[in-house]
Amino acid sequence: MNDLLRQLRMENPGLADDLQREYDALADRRSFGLNFERHVPEAVELPGRKVRKGDKVRVLPPRGQARKKDNDRLWRVISFSTQDGVRHADLIALDNDGDETSAAVDDLVVVAEFRDPIYPGLVSTGKVERGGDKPFHAVINAENYHALQTLLFTNRGKVDCIYIDPPYNTGAKDWKYNNDYVESDDLYRHSKWLAFMERRLLLAKDLLNPDDSVLIVTIDEKEYLRLGLLLEQIFPDANIQMISDVISPGGASRTSEFTRVNEFVFFVMIGGAVPIKTDNDMLLTDYRPPEKNRSAIWNSLRRRGAGPLRTDSPSKFYPVFVRAADGAVLGAGEPLPLPLDRSEYAAVPQGCIAIWPTMPDGRDGRWELNRASFHERLGQGYVRTSRDAKTNTFIVQYLRNAEMERVASGELVSEGRSEQGWHILSYSDQVARTLYAKTVWNRTSHDAGTHGSRMVKSLLGGRRFPFPKSLYSVEDSLRFFISPKPDALVLDFFAGSGTTAHAVMRLNKQDGGLRRSITVTNNEVANAEQKTLIKQGLRPGDPEWEQWGICDYITKPRIRAAVEGKDPDGKPLKGDYRFTDEFPLAEGFMENVEFFTLTYEAPLRVASNREFEKIAALLWLRAGSRGRRIDDISKGWDVADVYGVISDLDQAEPFLKGIAENDDVAMAFIVTDEDRLFESMVAALPDHVEPVRLYESYLRNFEIEAGRGTR
Repeated sequence: MNDLLRQLRMENPGLADDLQREYDALADRRSFGLNFERHVPEAVELPGRKVRKGDKVRVLPPRGQARKKDNDRLWRVISFSTQDGVRHADLIALDNDGDETSAAVDDLVVVAEFRDPIYPGLVSTGKVERGGDKPFHAVINAENYHALQTLLFTNRGKVDCIYIDPPYNTGAKDWKYNNDYVESDDLYRHSKWLAFMERRLLLAKDLLNPDDSVLIVTIDEKEYLRLGLLLEQIFPDANIQMISDVISPGGASRTSEFTRVNEFVFFVMIGGAVPIKTDNDMLLTDYRPPEKNRSAIWNSLRRRGAGPLRTDSPSKFYPVFVRAADGAVLGAGEPLPLPLDRSEYAAVPQGCIAIWPTMPDGRDGRWELNRASFHERLGQGYVRTSRDAKTNTFIVQYLRNAEMERVASGELVSEGRSEQGWHILSYSDQVARTLYAKTVWNRTSHDAGTHGSRMVKSLLGGRRFPFPKSLYSVEDSLRFFISPKPDALVLDFFAGSGTTAHAVMRLNKQDGGLRRSITVTNNEVANAEQKTLIKQGLRPGDPEWEQWGICDYITKPRIRAAVEGKDPDGKPLKGDYRFTDEFPLAEGFMENVEFFTLTYEAPLRVASNREFEKIAALLWLRAGSRGRRIDDISKGWDVADVYGVISDLDQAEPFLKGIAENDDVAMAFIVTDEDRLFESMVAALPDHVEPVRLYESYLRNFEIEAGRGTR
């Protein structure tokens, strides 16, 4: 095969490269585990992107006509010409049959395949500023694969939490692949979904902080098995758990099937990430009073779980000496080795009785603690006796590690020691019990109809969005991992209506945090709306079409409404937030948000510093999206609140002075092609300032990520 490919490369390098790519994909197939067609091609159309020489394009059908399969053919732009005053592009087919044609530029849409490098920029489309000097949340209108590539330049390894609600692949026109809805009878439906997800999750993995972060993915029963295996393969070192969340108590009926009331949530815990303990088990605490959630403080010293027999742990078979008069625990004897019988143990202190770990059926059991640990806990006052009401005999009890932690946290308080020497413990009235949540969540607040659909309707003055998450369900999922991180960065690249950003703002309000979110969604128009718009002669890219897209019609207005407390018509929102933090929706949030659209730039223009205004927002995001943004460096340099940029190294002296005068500056972007000049600037910067070389780091990032897109 390699010899044949080598011969073909001499005659047709492009075809040889395509065959090599397909061969490599097949050779990479696992002999076990999750197998799917990774090399199924994926492409995305970029309406509105200027057509350039060398671009891949599709020819659009005439206005007013729906797209047909033959419209999916790919062409390469080889030149431009003018015909009857209309600008045309001369095209050659990319399917190796040599066809050539010409089409009006306005009838072309640029196409990017996932092995093609892109050089992105960001253009601001508005902002909301109510948060003073707090960092900005970002909302990005973009194809999410390209947005993830972009974020690898700005936030590689710095994301604390990714929450995504990807398409569930039901076959009911819930997602597109290569601009076509994936139907339920598509033989490659699952392979397309897995390839689609894998490409994005591989990029997401590089965005997450390897030391402590979490990926949260929601899914239903259609793909949860495949998703679980995919996550295991991509994150082999992570701790992965799946929980079941009741999101529709009324249920979604299925023909000849059980009625579905839940969905699944995968938590991929990376590095040291663990869920925090809370006062909520997520299963029953909605339905019973707090005192019912209190477990017993003292527990039996005799082992009652797995491995309860003496033979299971012989070193934990010893007598506990209890003063017969008052039940005081005085100590423990040496373990009695097998096969000796307890009747042969004679060394019992005067006035005491020896208590053995005898099981109810008379067999020899064993204690929970070895003798040394028992004496340590006895000295701490954490061993006691109580009387069995039925037999009037002493039962030895102790405080487990979990209860000792509750004493340390103040949840359990001591009222002093008893006459027998043990602590008199009770529950605090000031500190709530904390525990790990269970793996089934059954919360009224997670009802997606009441707190998802109705919430969106309240925020958007009646606009509808299919199947939004309950705000409080997302909030709870995030809280387990970012509650201890007041500066956490949260990403959602299947953002839908924008619930994740909304939930982050709720968490900030509850504890004064400075967490920020990055929200990514495309501007896809719903299928039913598309048919109407096509009949009106409209196309993607037309303003009259784009105004109905999910980002412009739902996501941006929803997040703006949440912050301002007003609907799109400027009317105060009605209703109240509930549960953890209750206040009127009209109060809004003291947060800053900026809205962006991803652009596609020419690398040579970027490298020659002619598109600085397009990448300015990327530098600002990389520096933390806080404070003033540097949008213009016509004077050769500028220093803002937390970063600086220099393009004219003859201006190094005032630039370095500006950085030295601001202790908050943590990053400096240096525009130069010369190694010596870059190194001299790095040497002159303060140690706490991170240097970034432009435009080498920018261009290199996207060239590398394009290479990864061949999987």
